[in-house]
Amino acid sequence: MAQKKIKSALISVYSKDGLAPIAQKLNELGVKIYSTGGTQKYIEELGISVEAVENVTSYPSILDGRVKTLHPKVFGGLLARREDAHLAQLEEYDIPELDLVIVDLYPFEDTVANTNDENEIIEKIDIGGISLIRAGGKNYKDVVVVPSKEEYQMFLDLLNEKGGYTDLADRKEFALRSFKVSSNYDVNIFNYFAEDSSEPVFKKSLHQATVLRYGENPHQQGVFYGDFEAKFEKLNGKKISYNNLVDIDAAVNIMSEFENGKPAFAVLKHTNACGLAVRDTVLEAWKDALAGDSISAFGGILISNTTIDLATAEEIDKIFYEVLIAPNYDADALALLSKKSKRTLLKIKDFNLGKKTFKSLLNGVIEQDNDLKTETAADFKSVTNKKATEAEIEDLVFANKLVKHLKSNTIVLAKNNQLVGMGCGQTSRVDALKQAIIKAKHFGFDLQGSVMASDAFFPFPDCVEIANNAGITAVVQPGGSIKDQLSVDYCNDNNLAMMMTGVRHFRH
Repeated sequence: MAQKKIKSALISVYSKDGLAPIAQKLNELGVKIYSTGGTQKYIEELGISVEAVENVTSYPSILDGRVKTLHPKVFGGLLARREDAHLAQLEEYDIPELDLVIVDLYPFEDTVANTNDENEIIEKIDIGGISLIRAGGKNYKDVVVVPSKEEYQMFLDLLNEKGGYTDLADRKEFALRSFKVSSNYDVNIFNYFAEDSSEPVFKKSLHQATVLRYGENPHQQGVFYGDFEAKFEKLNGKKISYNNLVDIDAAVNIMSEFENGKPAFAVLKHTNACGLAVRDTVLEAWKDALAGDSISAFGGILISNTTIDLATAEEIDKIFYEVLIAPNYDADALALLSKKSKRTLLKIKDFNLGKKTFKSLLNGVIEQDNDLKTETAADFKSVTNKKATEAEIEDLVFANKLVKHLKSNTIVLAKNNQLVGMGCGQTSRVDALKQAIIKAKHFGFDLQGSVMASDAFFPFPDCVEIANNAGITAVVQPGGSIKDQLSVDYCNDNNLAMMMTGVRHFRH
């Protein structure tokens, strides 16, 4: 398959980690090496002879290193097709053929993540390196391009396997990887400049990809694009599935509301919380979260905002769950939970959420700001004669945090910082409320003195009437209906407290 021997190489990299064995192998194979600056010095310190690029171009590195390889004698050697006409021109202009180019770009993405210094960021926009990658990738029929440190080991294995020869399939695979690197790099630079732009733009490139066992169902293929390990350390369990990822995302979003403060525990099923409680200890939080719906908890996703201790682990270990997420685990708790090899244990590094969310639809993508707004008691406006008590306000804040993370239409019933009933994904808010009441009663909760949160306004007083008859004493909702007063009047006539936030939290 069009085998070619590597006779010459240009190496110009940022990261030297893993480069030494490649340079040594190339030297062993008799490959002539050209290099620049720090890379040249590094290879020479390995005891390997290197030809400086400036000896080829007759130009030194200039402009503080901004221009080193940008020269016809470099790019001619990379872009020349190995056919008579092009080879004649190389000979005419004394341009060496370059069969291999190894590049690792300036770390632009990492620099943006770690500093706000604009000058430092701009200097990490690689020009020569990205051009070398594109040139080598374009001429893959004759040239091998190693576009980043991620490919160092892959290329070293190829050198050892084929003794310095490559075939067309090898070169095309590296070309594919080169354009993956260059496209990702350009998108990150574009997004940096677009941050303050008023013009809507959509350019995303997630460099890492993990092929999943399957998608939402076994007959669907699935791939995760993103860096899972940047967010989690996987301590135990089987491979993360598509549905696990969706549920884990929902769990992190919910627990971000309770990240700071007393121990909190949530149980999720199919992205919806079926149990949640805030307590003085993590064990109490777990027990009361499970009590919210011990049936739906089977095979669910569990998440805590605090360290899992042994006592809590012993209780958790009694049920079947898919994934458990926590900031940390005591050693004895981890040892116990790890005995069940199929249970996935994740250590979450932070609860930070992205500023944007995306969804594919209609052969396109919609983008919006993430719903990061969380109302406090100060944001609640009392609209009824009866004022909510301090205990009711605390529960209303708790319920309102949760209601934004359940599928619309949704109702949350809470009491003493515990989810006692919820209805979600209903086409009618009345149905959502009835579902919540039925679930609460099924699991033995006394709704007398409980509170209710709604993700959107009440167009009629039917929901507050049903709530009142169930024993609910305080309600929070966004308001905004032209018939808001009907619900307010009912509350006034029946001694209910109602608060309005002015903020709707639909979640489709």
